[in-house]
Amino acid sequence: YKFNVEMSCSGCSGAVERALKKLGRRPELQKSSAKTNTIQFAGVDSVETNLEKQEVIVNTSKSREEVLAAIKKTGKTVKDE
Repeated sequence: YKFNVEMSCSGCSGAVERALKKLGRRPELQKSSAKTNTIQFAGVDSVETNLEKQEVIVNTSKSREEVLAAIKKTGKTVKDE
């Protein structure tokens, strides 16, 4: 799933990653670049956050609604739901 999420700093993207962590367990962070992180959890295959593009890409067996709800719990605005 791809979401356009308003994130202004690494703290914002970290909050989204932590919220998605709650959908799974055992996180494994893979640093791709200064602006992109990929993180993996059980039940959530991967989460990629990109501050420059204001984008979160989630590969998971969870429903889009579950993922969207987890992101919204951070208080971040999700555009084009």
